Amino acid sequence: MQIRMNNVISILLMSSSGEDGGGIASFLPLILIVVVFYFFMIRPQSKKAKETRKFRESISKGDKVVTIGGIHGKVAEVKDTTVMMEVEGGLKLKVEKSALSKEYTSGQGESELSKGK
Repeated sequence: MQIRMNNVISILLMSSSGEDGGGIASFLPLILIVVVFYFFMIRPQSKKAKETRKFRESISKGDKVVTIGGIHGKVAEVKDTTVMMEVEGGLKLKVEKSALSKEYTSGQGESELSKGK
């Protein structure tokens, strides 16, 4: 094991001493890829997750909401992780907050439920 480690170290030293700009220049493309992934993928995803969490915390009684399945309703009761939703005909549905769609919910705006009455 010791011989292999010495061989690896000597190979690394030879390759870095033979090149003029071998130090940070060889890692520059890798660093650039990490930066691009952060700004184009990781940062927007975490921003969107933060907005979604804020939306779910701000849901209150009387808000008109739409589930990810397309059910329109009005919030009748809010608990920690669930929402009691009243849909047309007085029917009440208990749904998870994670099933409410931020993109299609307008909060206090009109929905299909309010247009029908």
